Amino acid sequence: MALMRMSSPHARSGDRTARVMQQVALATIPGVLALVVYFGIGVLINIALCTVTALLCEAGVMKLRRRPVAFYLRDYSAFVTALLLGIALPPYCAWWLPVVGSMAAIILSKQLYGGIGYNPFNPAMVGYVVLLISFPLEMTRWVGPGDLITTPPGIADAFALVFGSDSIDAFTGATPLEILRLNQSVMLSQLYEAEPLLARGNLAGFGYEAVNAGFLVGGLYLLYRGFITWHAPVGMLATLAVLSLFFYDSGSSLSEGSPILHLFSGATMLGAFFIITDPVSGATSNRGRLIFGIGVGLITYVIRAWGSYPDAIAFAVLLMNFAAPTIDNYTLPRTYGHKAARKATDVEEH
Repeated sequence: MALMRMSSPHARSGDRTARVMQQVALATIPGVLALVVYFGIGVLINIALCTVTALLCEAGVMKLRRRPVAFYLRDYSAFVTALLLGIALPPYCAWWLPVVGSMAAIILSKQLYGGIGYNPFNPAMVGYVVLLISFPLEMTRWVGPGDLITTPPGIADAFALVFGSDSIDAFTGATPLEILRLNQSVMLSQLYEAEPLLARGNLAGFGYEAVNAGFLVGGLYLLYRGFITWHAPVGMLATLAVLSLFFYDSGSSLSEGSPILHLFSGATMLGAFFIITDPVSGATSNRGRLIFGIGVGLITYVIRAWGSYPDAIAFAVLLMNFAAPTIDNYTLPRTYGHKAARKATDVEEH
């Protein structure tokens, strides 16, 4: 007689994948608007190039796999991947960077593993890291906030920069994390007074703090609506804050920066609420998500303080993507009808 195995009861959600992706895209609006206000329309050009490339790649692969193209495009997953990658790229970067990065994200990181739900790594971060490793010079040429550079690029200048008929060097400047990394001679209080980017800011650098605040607002919206849980963002942000406070060193010339600087500069809030909350490439249980976030915060700080890159969200996320299956193995929740939790590798006895 065959043994019939009954599954545990589940609460069925009314939110389909497309609905979730639409809400994630909507939540990025405050951060994107801040990017446009302080850094110009280059970020919109990045997003447009990434989106067109990602959708074409998604459609092409679906066609090759003989799957319904329209059905898979309507889940908005390719669009959200393109959106996050476009946000992360330097504004006014050469047009081929968004194109190459989107191809890597959709084809290499997503479709070669079977499509949505099967990718072990965050596609947007794979695309970003492929570009950062392959083209480090182009990927570190960040445009300074409009009020701090002599001639902010207009619409015509933006397209000239993106499509290669003008040089971006006149518009670039160091980011707050790069300024901190290069400092080895003055106290942080003196550095804040000497550097216009830091002097004009209230928290962590003029423009950058507003962008992070925008993504924080969007992240809180996702939390409020229940599209993400607090575990991964809190784990990451709390770990980053605690480590930066511990190594703050009272603001000496060798200080690694204050918690406020680390929380509101770079891609911190984007990473905390929009990247590490990916349900596919992250941990699955709430306890696992907390551990995952702590790991991302730890690796991010280590690379920022002692590594080769001033910002490190993408590397931290991909390294923790490697660890996610192990985290899941040891943090499985208690199965309905059982007294204790078990590991995924445990053999069920009959």
